Amino acid sequence: MPSDQRVASAPMSLRIFSNPWAGFALASIVIGLDQYTKDLASRQLVYRVPVEITSWFDLTLAHNSGAAFSFLATAGGWQRWFLAVIALVVSSVVAVWLTRLSSQQRVLGVALGLILGGGLGNLIDRVSLGYVVDFISWHYGTWYWPAFNIADAAICLGAVLLLWDSVAGESSKSE
Repeated sequence: MPSDQRVASAPMSLRIFSNPWAGFALASIVIGLDQYTKDLASRQLVYRVPVEITSWFDLTLAHNSGAAFSFLATAGGWQRWFLAVIALVVSSVVAVWLTRLSSQQRVLGVALGLILGGGLGNLIDRVSLGYVVDFISWHYGTWYWPAFNIADAAICLGAVLLLWDSVAGESSKSE
């Protein structure tokens, strides 16, 4: 079946993502949701005081001046701009990649949209505040996963989809 017919016969929810530009729309949604929830957490939570939601999930306001798992958090300040430049370069590469996708690369478009939105959401914090606002805290007993936010979750989900697509999706098939 020709590729245009496959796209036309796909369910509406999948056809939306057949347009590579849908990745930019998804990135915008991630950025909006991320910034809204970070603002809400910053206004409603007290810094480093957990609010228990379940026995394994808290809302805890934290500020991360480093990268993942607070890597470089105590580096003295230079890391703010270093990490911002890296995020800007990676976001630019992802944005160009999104514009070059074919209409069949739906999963890849979603993955890149999530990564772009998450990266830019954290970049906004890093440039405007000097740190990234985190507030989601998972734990088991006394073991705590580092606090994270919606942008971090989007980046992780996007990375998983990117890997899955490279192994089993349209991008793994030879042209």
